[in-house]
Amino acid sequence: MKLPIYLGLLHKAEGTLAASYRQVSEGHGAEPDVHYLTQTLASQCERHQRELAAVVERYGEATEADEPERLHADGLAETRSGPVGLLRDLQDLYVLASLVDITWMVVKQAGQGLRDAELLAVVAHCEGETAVQLAWLKTRIKQAAPQALIAAGG
Repeated sequence: MKLPIYLGLLHKAEGTLAASYRQVSEGHGAEPDVHYLTQTLASQCERHQRELAAVVERYGEATEADEPERLHADGLAETRSGPVGLLRDLQDLYVLASLVDITWMVVKQAGQGLRDAELLAVVAHCEGETAVQLAWLKTRIKQAAPQALIAAGG
């Protein structure tokens, strides 16, 4: 069974996304909505990791030793400055959240195949919150784009 590989990927991706939300929160503190909401979203990701723990306890968590990671998401080590920096940081968060979202979908498919009600309940809750995260990021990117690309000086 290869489900532990995806559980490991999901656990790591949620942690990376949480840390990246916190980095953006600190780096863009002058934007109150970004600062406070990214803190909330980071906490959601950390809660997703905790909710996943019971599933990981049953199935395990692994990495595929024979195949190197093709996509390695380190997360945001630092934030950029200014309106364009905010826009690019939000895009980076969107990419990371998309990785988390598609990984939840893959795990959900395994849960359906296994008929694992506990796993499916965790997925339903966490996948739903991740979808809301993506919707907020997309909306905030739309809001930031005109300011960053047209109105911002220099």
